[in-house]
Amino acid sequence: MDHSKKKVLVTIPVTQEQKFWLVEKGAGRCLFTFLPGAEVSPELLADQDALIGNLAPGRLKNTGLQWVQLNSAGADAYTPEGVLSPDCILTTAVGAYGLAVSEHMIALTFAMVRRLGQYAKGQVQHSWAPRGQISSVEGSTVLILGLGDIGGSYARKMKALGARTIGLRRRNTDCPEWLDVQDTIDRLDDYLPQADIVAMVLPGGKATFHLMDEGRIFRMKKGSYLLNAGRGTSIDPAALEKALRLGHLACAALDVTEPEPLPADSPLWDMDNLILTPHVAGGFYLPETVNRIIRIAADNLEAWLNNAPMRNVTPHA
Repeated sequence: MDHSKKKVLVTIPVTQEQKFWLVEKGAGRCLFTFLPGAEVSPELLADQDALIGNLAPGRLKNTGLQWVQLNSAGADAYTPEGVLSPDCILTTAVGAYGLAVSEHMIALTFAMVRRLGQYAKGQVQHSWAPRGQISSVEGSTVLILGLGDIGGSYARKMKALGARTIGLRRRNTDCPEWLDVQDTIDRLDDYLPQADIVAMVLPGGKATFHLMDEGRIFRMKKGSYLLNAGRGTSIDPAALEKALRLGHLACAALDVTEPEPLPADSPLWDMDNLILTPHVAGGFYLPETVNRIIRIAADNLEAWLNNAPMRNVTPHA
């Protein structure tokens, strides 16, 4: 065995073409192991220099990994002290999910404003009955919370559909052409009453925990819509249930919940004006998403081997 070569473990399910992308970037300097995470033994993991894929954070302690490339855009579970060695480089797949998640958000947006969730239930009940007035995306004001790859992609699509777009982020930068207004998230209370649709693509953490509490949800326009494809913890579920039950919100759509999975006894399941999808906006369901993840990983592999700057480096304790 050539001990000068880097040992790289890949736990993401990949096609032969995707394997080739990685091997090509390895340029003969790596020994690759392609194996599902469930089949990776502690002994094998301890012998690796790099990991491409998400394994349970607890499995990465004391492994000696020099680089971990996640297949997720978020890295919350991998940044606490003790999960990774201080010398280990942590990179994410930010930039891979904009297409899949933004299109899912567009689908949920139209499902809300056109009452498609209610019509789907009517089909199950064999009920041929109108459900009432609907809203239009064109001419609506859409408030987007979080303007990363996903939020930006959604905002661009909504702007193209004729909506007025307002985007809030942590720091104000140059306003892109697909936003009519850009501001900082600390101005949220000022913009909530203006929005017909509030779309959330926020990361987890203390800063976003229950950001949409009862006060903020009821600050939204009566008859407006709330969409969340970021983290379930950013919405207070009890406050959301109250706003839906009282009819303050016309409808909400969630791809993420608190807790997750949503317990079978949660009252949210039975809300006529709520659309739920089980955290499927991203994942590996769209093949192009996996293509994008592997391209990011391949570029980072080449950079890592050559001590060059890497994409999506994430600080950790």
